[in-house]
Amino acid sequence: MEFDGRLFFSALGLAFILEALPYALFPDRMRQVLRALGEEDASGLRRMGLTALACGLVVLWLTLG
Repeated sequence: MEFDGRLFFSALGLAFILEALPYALFPDRMRQVLRALGEEDASGLRRMGLTALACGLVVLWLTLG
């Protein structure tokens, strides 16, 4: 497998865009969400993180085969 820098940086740029979009569009709501996440216990945050990780892996597996 060969490293494709263009693909990597395109994916990284897309990740930055998707991460920033809610803050740009809904800053007040994001503040509320972040407060709620701050009150979540560690196991709940871990569960959310692992779920997001698994979803990302499934998307990659489906698209890249």
